[in-house]
Amino acid sequence: MQSALRRRVVPAFARGYARPVEPNPQYNGYPELPSDGSASHQYRPPQGWQDNLLRRNFNDTLHHHEEVNSMWGPDIPVVPPKSALRQFLFAAGGFVAVGLFMRSFLVPESPAIPRQYPYNGLEKELGGHQANPETESTSDE
Repeated sequence: MQSALRRRVVPAFARGYARPVEPNPQYNGYPELPSDGSASHQYRPPQGWQDNLLRRNFNDTLHHHEEVNSMWGPDIPVVPPKSALRQFLFAAGGFVAVGLFMRSFLVPESPAIPRQYPYNGLEKELGGHQANPETESTSDE
């Protein structure tokens, strides 16, 4: 049981954070801040900041993804994406099922009988294909 509870030892060279990191030349001396996905300012407490609206202090170094992580960035989804997709598909399927049920069982039949014309729907009288056969050659030669 003790062997199952022991932590696995990973050598230092195999860890990603143990390797020396070269500075990114595109930053040109700007501090490289951690780029974790949970850096949104919406996770921060609402009080205790010099700027409570943006939840940051003045003269703090801005993250290079500040426009995404700020309070004006995209909202953090409350529902996980897979669960949201499943719920949306259930709702859409419910609307489609209700619509098909109403169309097949609740719509009454038409009280009128569709009109039927003799002679193949009056094709000759109304100038159909039989009355106006196509000419094979209409060009002047």
